[in-house]
Amino acid sequence: MSAAHAASDAGQAAAPHSRVIGLDAARALAILGMLAVNVGPLYDDGIAGLVMRLPHGRASLLFVLLAGIGYSFLTRRARDGAAPPWGQVLWRTVLLSLIGLSTQLAGHGAKVILTTYAVLFLVGLVVVRAPSWLLLTASIAATAAGPLVWLGVQLRTGEVFDREPATLLDAPGQIVASTFLTGPYPVITWLGPFLFGMWLGRLRLQDRCVQIRLTVAGVVLTLLAELGSRALEAFLGRPDGEPGVDWFLSAAAHSQMPLWLIRGSASAVAVLGLTLLVLPYLGRFGWPLVATGQLALTVYVVHLFGIAEVVRPGPGTAPAGLVTTAVMALVLIGAAVGWRHFFSRGPLEALLRVRLRRRR
Repeated sequence: MSAAHAASDAGQAAAPHSRVIGLDAARALAILGMLAVNVGPLYDDGIAGLVMRLPHGRASLLFVLLAGIGYSFLTRRARDGAAPPWGQVLWRTVLLSLIGLSTQLAGHGAKVILTTYAVLFLVGLVVVRAPSWLLLTASIAATAAGPLVWLGVQLRTGEVFDREPATLLDAPGQIVASTFLTGPYPVITWLGPFLFGMWLGRLRLQDRCVQIRLTVAGVVLTLLAELGSRALEAFLGRPDGEPGVDWFLSAAAHSQMPLWLIRGSASAVAVLGLTLLVLPYLGRFGWPLVATGQLALTVYVVHLFGIAEVVRPGPGTAPAGLVTTAVMALVLIGAAVGWRHFFSRGPLEALLRVRLRRRR
C-alpha cells in the first residue's frame, strides 16, 4: 500500500481512505497548533504575535472535535446492536489518564489535555447508541448548560477556579475536581464539542457536498460568533476578573463560555471541511501531515518533552517563538514520516490497541 493511501484501522473499516487521511491531516494541524500555543509567548504585538495567538483556543477544540469523530468510528458497531466496547474504552481511558497526569509533571509549562480527553471517551459510552438528532441536541444543550454550571459553582462559592491542571502526584479528589470542573479543560464544558464531534462522525465526510457545507458553515458561524462577541463587548464592556453573569458573554479563548465554544468549534469545523476538500489534490505532498496525524498521541507527548528539555525557559519573544515552533514542527513531521516508513503505528498508538488485539 502506498503512503498516500495508508490509513488507520478504525478509519479503514468506517470510510474510504480519502476520508480517513483527511481526518489524519486535520489532526496533525491540531497538534501543530497546540505546539505553537505551548511554545509561546502569545501576547506580543506584531505579526509574529498574531500568528502565535491564532491557534489559541482553536487547536485544542479541533483536537477534541476530531476525538469525537474517531470515537464514532470506534463505537460504530455498538450503534448496530453489538455490545459497547467497554474494554477498549476503559483501557484507553486509564492509559491516556496516566500519560496525561504524568506528562504534566515535566517542566514544559503547558496544560496537558489528555486526561480530559480520556474521561470524555468514558462519558461518551452513555450516548453511543443515541440517535443522531438526540446526539446533536445533547451537544447543543451541553454547550449551554456546561458553562452555566461551571460559572454557577464559582458564583455560589465566591471563589474563582485556579485552572491548574492535575498531576499524578495529586490526591484522587483533586484530580477528579480538576478534570471535571476546576482545571484548564473541564469535562463539564468540553463535553459539548466532543458530542458534536461524535455527531460529525456519523456524517458522510467523504462526500464532497458535505465537505463544502462543513467549510462554509464553519466559516459563517465563526464570523457570526466573532461579530456577536465584539458587539457585546462594545455595548457591555469586557468581563472583569470577578466571577459574574457578565462572564457568560465572554468569547475569550479558554473562557469556557458558550460564545467561545461556538466560535472555536466553528473554526474547527471550517478547518476540518477545508482539509477534507484540499488534501486529495495534494497527492504525496500531503503525506507528511497524514503521517503526523496518524502518530498524533506520540507526537503530542514528544512535543511536551521537547519543549521541557530544549525550549524552556524561553522563548522570550513572539518572533523567537515562531522560529522555535517552525523548527520543532519540521523535526516532528520528519520524525513521523520516517517512523511511518518502517512501522504502521506509533509506539503510543500501538499501546492504545493492546486490549483490542487481545480480544481478537
